[in-house]
Amino acid sequence: MGAAQSFRDMCDREKNTNIRLSLPAVCIVWQTSMIILFGVFIRYNPEADPHWAEYKKTHNLTDIENDFYFRYPSFQDVHVMIFVGFGFLMTFLKRYSFGGVGFNFLIASFGLQWALLMQGWFHSLDYTDGKIKIGVENLINADFCVASCLIAYGALLGKVSPVQLMVLTLFGITLFAVEEYIILTLIHARDAGGSMVIHTFGGYYGLAISWMLYRPNLDQSSRLQGSVYHSDVFAMIGTLFLWMFWPSFNSAISYHGDGQHRAAINTYLALASTVLTTVAISSFFQKHGKLDMVHIQNSTLAGGVAVGTAAEFMLMPYGSLIVGFCCGVLSTLGYIYITPFLEKRLKIQDTCGIHNLHAMPGVIGGIVGAISAAGATVDVYGHEGLVETFDFKNEFEHMVPTIQGGHQAAGMCVAICFGIGGGIFVGAILRLPIWGDPADDNCFDDEVYWEVPEDEESIPPILQYNNHMQNKDMAESHFTVDADSRSRS
Repeated sequence: MGAAQSFRDMCDREKNTNIRLSLPAVCIVWQTSMIILFGVFIRYNPEADPHWAEYKKTHNLTDIENDFYFRYPSFQDVHVMIFVGFGFLMTFLKRYSFGGVGFNFLIASFGLQWALLMQGWFHSLDYTDGKIKIGVENLINADFCVASCLIAYGALLGKVSPVQLMVLTLFGITLFAVEEYIILTLIHARDAGGSMVIHTFGGYYGLAISWMLYRPNLDQSSRLQGSVYHSDVFAMIGTLFLWMFWPSFNSAISYHGDGQHRAAINTYLALASTVLTTVAISSFFQKHGKLDMVHIQNSTLAGGVAVGTAAEFMLMPYGSLIVGFCCGVLSTLGYIYITPFLEKRLKIQDTCGIHNLHAMPGVIGGIVGAISAAGATVDVYGHEGLVETFDFKNEFEHMVPTIQGGHQAAGMCVAICFGIGGGIFVGAILRLPIWGDPADDNCFDDEVYWEVPEDEESIPPILQYNNHMQNKDMAESHFTVDADSRSRS
């Protein structure tokens, strides 16, 4: 830890600098860059191009076979998760709701544009004309890419500037595209719901950045590092949106038919199991058997994270329930014991507890995926089912399930390494004294970056004609004055 502390000290900020990057300038420059890059590289794929009429004739297709009709419902669900689910889940802090949902909006809007480019260069580049051809599946994958950065944001919530978040997203999307290509294409691991490429990478990416940006005096903002009744209710809205649409998230890019169907069922059951387990563990470990809203908001989602890699495998319904049960236990205990340990011993300040909701369940998902793949047999899947589920085609046509299990494990290791290594690198950049991050005593406060309306309690009442209660009070006061006048006379 001594060497680690020395490295952090070497990268430490000089607080007396007057150099600050302007948020408007950064947004305009990056959006202008996106316009130029999209103009040069991005085009519609055949299914979104006006030449679809000719294309479907030459390929003997019908309009209903256009991928839009299969994928768009799932895209809608995933899009709601990104902007509403993640956004409202981060509104639990008493004075940082604007920053939680607003900066989530900013990160996602910038990130999805950069993701279309980065993932396009790896997966959708047409070498005949050098253009990236995009369709509805590209939009889903861009949202997946953005999700990893939103997960990382959870560890840094309330402690960084919007410009730092833009930089985090720029590098996070780039790292995600590279590790995704390595895991899914080169290693040939399967990860339909992104337990490895999204949650494990995003979780450890955010934790590593948080470690690099450790604030020893963060307790100066401890008065704001908590929730109030209404902020927890708003955060619960995000939880419910995520919980309802997670089956779509895990099945969105699976193969049409049995794989997609199976992924939705497995996720549905794992999530249900996690809720009951979380409630039980939360009540058991809390004083007087009461529930902790932090656990209900977060740990109830861990099953959806963990079942992601094996979602389209023959996990079996009871297997999905087991995965959900284990994650409910581990995630809830993580909030009770592991999060305080990380902050006290490892100097990792995890605002949202992403280690318990994403990082650990993501690793469990990778392990479950490796075991499920290694144990796959022709008797269970059938020959064609085995080929389709694990994509044993072309150069991988001679792959066997036991070897595939090893590839799954290797993919998980790559995700962890990219997350931790990339987070340390990006964290060192974010320690530079040019980003305008808040002081230790101004963290978790919207007033640093937002115009915040006055609290209702501080606004003097304004008399209005339709304010019946105030009119009633005035009438009673007038009646009392008249009565007093008559009694004196």
